[in-house]
Amino acid sequence: MRWKDDLERNLKEKMNYNQIAEKLIDLQNADLALREKLVKSGRLSEGYDEEMKALHNRNAKLLNEIIAVIGYPTVEKVGKEASEAAWLVIQHAIEQPQLMKKCAELLRIEVAKGNAEPKSLAYLYDRIAVFEGKSQLYGTQFDWDENGELSPNAFDDLVEVNKRRSSVGLDTLEEQTALIRANAKKENQQPPKDLEKRRQEVEAWKKKVGWIR
Repeated sequence: MRWKDDLERNLKEKMNYNQIAEKLIDLQNADLALREKLVKSGRLSEGYDEEMKALHNRNAKLLNEIIAVIGYPTVEKVGKEASEAAWLVIQHAIEQPQLMKKCAELLRIEVAKGNAEPKSLAYLYDRIAVFEGKSQLYGTQFDWDENGELSPNAFDDLVEVNKRRSSVGLDTLEEQTALIRANAKKENQQPPKDLEKRRQEVEAWKKKVGWIR
């Protein structure tokens, strides 16, 4: 890919990472702009929108190319805004299980070095766990429940979850739940009309993209 070739050439010439940072922020901005569009049109709650799916996969491909050149985009390399943008792209690369898992390992290494935020890794660990049908550790992932409310996906024990959350700088699960529900109400998000059908569709999607067998 020409963009990647140019990027590699510039880096070999000891160029700084400004170009990469700008690209990452552009990917994030495109993602957020599309989300806002879906919110305004009332399409955000209607399953995985095809336009959003395509954007997420494009962003994931570009991010993977960036990581191949510079490794994980830490704050030290690309700055705080661009590093957070990379994390958002990773969180939304939900049709790329191998990429998400690879990024989780890279991020784990950077957290251990003190180069990344533990709470970023907590969110990514939970997201992967939920897609693999496992209990999450930090309670960061939510979905619609039988009462038409957004509730945390499966976790082991509330007390233990809150201890883990505190250890990485997150508010309590109760506080996050209130915030998630308030934001959903503000955006006029609606639960699926047929919850069981939606759950079956999600399970089929997980198998299709390789999260579960």
